[in-house]
Formats: sequence, structure tokens, C-alpha cells
Amino acid sequence: MWRLRKDAHPVLTDEGGAILSERTGRWTYLTPSAAWALRCLLAAGDETQAAGPYAARYGLPPVQAAADLRSVAAHLAAQDLTVPPALPRRWGWRWGR
Repeated sequence: MWRLRKDAHPVLTDEGGAILSERTGRWTYLTPSAAWALRCLLAAGDETQAAGPYAARYGLPPVQAAADLRSVAAHLAAQDLTVPPALPRRWGWRWGR
């Protein structure tokens, strides 16, 4: 599931947007297409599901839309604004054995 950190606060409009990080006190500014990509990611929960609405809005092929969403997600992750994906659990393995 894709999401922002609890201490990251987005402000999104049709003209763009920004994300305030409480930890750093800095704003990350977004272009209009990046703001729409963030809206799609937050609503869908993952890049695969978000590609459909993003592609429809900008008239892009699904492959290009997915690449754009991955780029936005990677940029936000590099600035530590997203929650890292959960690691899969290992069943049947215990500490101390």
C-alpha cells in the first residue's frame, strides 16, 4: 500500500501542490501533473491501480502513465516523505532457536 508519512502534509490543487514535512520543516513543491499523480496514488493505494485514472486525465498510454507514477513515487521516497513498503512476514521462524 502506497501512502505518505504521518508527518507529511499535502496541499494539492489543480495548479500544483506542495507537501510539508514536519520532521524537516521543508516544503516539497509539485507540478500540476505531479500533484495529480499524488492524488491518484493516495486514492488507489498502489502504482498499478493509480495508472488508469492518471492515463485517462492526460491521455497517456498505460505504460507511460505507470512510468510517470513510479517517477513521482521514487522522488517522494527519496525525500523520505513516504512510508516504506512492509516486508513480508516469515511464518514459522522464531528467534532464539
